[in-house]
Amino acid sequence: VAASIKASGARVMWVSDGRSDATRQRASEQALEEVDSLEAICNECQLLVSVCPPHAAEDLIHTVIQAGFDGKFLDANAISPRRAQRIDDVCRDAGIEMLDGGIIGGPAWTPDSTIMALSGPGAAECAELCGQGNLLTQVVGEDIGRASALKMCFAAWTKGQTAMLSTVVAAAESLGVRAELEYIWNRGDAETAEKNHKRLSQVTAKAWRFAGEMREIAQTFGDAGMPDGYYTAAAEIYERMAAFKDAPERPDVDVVLDALLRKTAKK
Repeated sequence: VAASIKASGARVMWVSDGRSDATRQRASEQALEEVDSLEAICNECQLLVSVCPPHAAEDLIHTVIQAGFDGKFLDANAISPRRAQRIDDVCRDAGIEMLDGGIIGGPAWTPDSTIMALSGPGAAECAELCGQGNLLTQVVGEDIGRASALKMCFAAWTKGQTAMLSTVVAAAESLGVRAELEYIWNRGDAETAEKNHKRLSQVTAKAWRFAGEMREIAQTFGDAGMPDGYYTAAAEIYERMAAFKDAPERPDVDVVLDALLRKTAKK
């Protein structure tokens, strides 16, 4: 996101306090300007972009306000429309203009691979700023919450499918029919079981984040008049894999299944 904004010609800063060496390396590669505190960036920048785990989104806006920020605030987190609207209320009370955003796709290192959905009164202007690099932008209206709603619906399908797959494979393992299930899968495509194993292994690195995202989706679907129980269960599935965060390598599928079946997660 920072690299795409920088492509517009804007100065882009990042806060180094408490961040890892890996973050520092990524910032250096994009020639971002370093500041050592949140207070410093609040004093320097006209627009702040928030991309953090869903549970931290509201705490962050309060911290930003306490630091004296009075510019524009783009919340690009995977949060429910209701939470986005609460953040907007807080921003309005502090004299801050909020923009609602939702990142759909992985890091935008290749053109046309990732979309930033945007909504709010200043969405069109923000889209112009963010869309000069590899990141695509999509304005979905002037109402706060619309961009978050789009993100929630998209993630419900993509990450929700992986949560369901994890549940199915773990249940088959527990019931002693995993080999038979994978035999049937492979009749249609000989690599299906292997592909599914990779999906389970790959998702473990971000499962700790996805758990919170599933709870936001559950809230969103409940507010939309749809049953929310599936995504509450999906949150628990990802919570069972959360211990793999920062693992030095992707775990074998059997280790993932141990975690899903409430056995000890190994790294």
